[in-house]
Amino acid sequence: MTLPDDAQELPRQVRTRRRREDIVAKAAEIFARDGYAAVGMRDIADAVGIKGASLYHHFSSKEEILFAVCLTVTQEPAEQTLPLLDAPGTPTERLSALVRAHLIHLNSRRVEYIVGLHELASLTPEHRSVIEDYRRRYQRRVRDVVAAGMRTGEFTVGNARLASFALTDMLNGISAWFHGDGAMSIEDVADEYVDLAVHRLLGGRR
Repeated sequence: MTLPDDAQELPRQVRTRRRREDIVAKAAEIFARDGYAAVGMRDIADAVGIKGASLYHHFSSKEEILFAVCLTVTQEPAEQTLPLLDAPGTPTERLSALVRAHLIHLNSRRVEYIVGLHELASLTPEHRSVIEDYRRRYQRRVRDVVAAGMRTGEFTVGNARLASFALTDMLNGISAWFHGDGAMSIEDVADEYVDLAVHRLLGGRR
């Protein structure tokens, strides 16, 4: 694939980053469609529109590409979404902000999330450990804020750990049914989920 003329003028580091992002996105699509085991490096190179040798300049193996796919739905939320839980506001306000941001991010990475969900076992133990660490960190931070809301009397649930698992499972579940082509936008769904998850599930004050 030939980069646009304006992209050719970008610094090399930026071009390299964009190429890697393109490879990861295209690989996620064909992993989701054909299954990780059935896809080869040549298939990924063809999908991106580059030569096989060029692909190895960016990733040393297919597993490394899968790892990059999985990072988009674990590292990215940890770095982009979790800071909302440290912002000023009540536990209800902070979790409401997290719910919205989580759903919008997941929708933008829906294909990558599906691949990560089904192909985690294909990662090396070292890479799988990194992904699981990000997941545990995210879950722990959500649990901490749920527990804070319980202490202040905002949330009526009795078990912060179970409630945090229920909350994140509820949010991640939209990857199975939301496609963005229905009557509701992801912003509409996020508003409804704030009510369902924070106010009804956790008992948060309105």
